[in-house]
Amino acid sequence: MGVEFLKGHGTENDFVVLPDPDSLVDLTESRVRALCDRQRGLGADGVLRVVRPDFGPWFMDYRNADGSIAEMCGNGVRVFARYLVEAGLVPLGGFAVGTRAGQREVVAHEDGSVTVDMGPARISGTSAARVGGVEFAGVAVDVGNPHLACVTTTPVASLDLRDQPEYDPAVFPRGVNVEFVNVLGDGALRMRVHERGVGETRSCGTGTVATVAAWLHGTGRRTGKATVDVLGGQVSVVVEEETSTLTGPAVLLARGELDQAWWDAL
Repeated sequence: MGVEFLKGHGTENDFVVLPDPDSLVDLTESRVRALCDRQRGLGADGVLRVVRPDFGPWFMDYRNADGSIAEMCGNGVRVFARYLVEAGLVPLGGFAVGTRAGQREVVAHEDGSVTVDMGPARISGTSAARVGGVEFAGVAVDVGNPHLACVTTTPVASLDLRDQPEYDPAVFPRGVNVEFVNVLGDGALRMRVHERGVGETRSCGTGTVATVAAWLHGTGRRTGKATVDVLGGQVSVVVEEETSTLTGPAVLLARGELDQAWWDAL
């Protein structure tokens, strides 16, 4: 038998899902890189391994495309939750998902969308990113993983994000996800993102929460809501005093088995 997989995405931030309830899959960095490679593998922004712990909720073992371990992924949680429902492992509605950033409460809706309690979005200061020699002021936001959200009047569509934006490693010693944000109107934002360990992606769930938190901070508010347009679609974010929520689509589009010989050779 080969290794079971599914392919899914949340606003086109795409993932390989590996069901592994008994923790039998040896998910090495080289295997993650191969799976996520869009020429020699299935192609994805990351891998979601589905693990059943001895106690507590189903655990999302999330890996970035470069094989590194990540704390949290908002789009990934939605895809993970959609898999749990469709596999009959949890009922439609509300349940919890375990992540390295802590337990996250989710609600799987009948229309295929999922709402995730993302936890607090903590503003930790200011910093800057540089793209093409141009500096963009930003707000440092922790959403279980580090973000630098740069609200700018420069059209985000004009930016070249193929390479990692420059940032201050003294502020972000573990790397950082960098967002560039245009304000379209009150409660309407547009974002592009370069994700740590991945590159530019068509969406980033924690990044959309960081984006809304940074925008609110810039307007003197600590709470509020907004829609965020990303390359892969649109999500809705609500930032509250003690937590935040993210709502958006979650799609499972393929399933199959990885060739065992290919897997073993990695």
